[in-house]
Amino acid sequence: MPTKIRLQRRGKRGQPFYHIVIADGRAPRDGKFIEKIGTYNPLARPADIDIDFNKAITWLNKGAEPTDTVKAILSYKGILYKSHLLKGVQKGAMTEEQAEIKFQAWLQEKEAKISGKKKEYELSVKDVRKKLHENEIKLNEAKAQAVAKKRAEVAAAQQAAAAPAPVPAPVAIADPAPAPAPVAIADPAPAEEAPAVPAEPVQAKEPKQE
Repeated sequence: MPTKIRLQRRGKRGQPFYHIVIADGRAPRDGKFIEKIGTYNPLARPADIDIDFNKAITWLNKGAEPTDTVKAILSYKGILYKSHLLKGVQKGAMTEEQAEIKFQAWLQEKEAKISGKKKEYELSVKDVRKKLHENEIKLNEAKAQAVAKKRAEVAAAQQAAAAPAPVPAPVAIADPAPAPAPVAIADPAPAEEAPAVPAEPVQAKEPKQE
């Protein structure tokens, strides 16, 4: 089988990181390889690709076949386009200077697109952070209002419990009935005076003679 240019996975679970390697087509994906020519980090925005330009072209000229993912990476970095221009130079369709001018023009256009995507991504990140911040402020305000309401209810309940019991309203009492007028009582008839009884004279006793 022909030589392959493919990815070899590294990194922890959920955090993939790849090496771009030259390997025998019969070797397992993460097995032995002939040469490492770059790295690929798909988690970066935009993806971070570090590849040896000249080595990649050399292996392409030797007939190495890139996998679909690596082919997209090589196209993104302009390696496939440069390889195509060099083949045109070998066939005499253009000079090396013309090929280099075309490649530099393509490279500038590509860098402008990448820069624009970076700015769009940064703006989108700022917009997302701004919305998250606004939502957090609203949530905090709602929590503060709920806490203030709860405290007001507790304070009102405590104040009601501490207040003295209300004094009942006085009951109207009817005026007492007027006392009856005193009845005139006639003076009693004077009692008849008893007739005076003359006192009997006391007789003096004579002394006994011996």
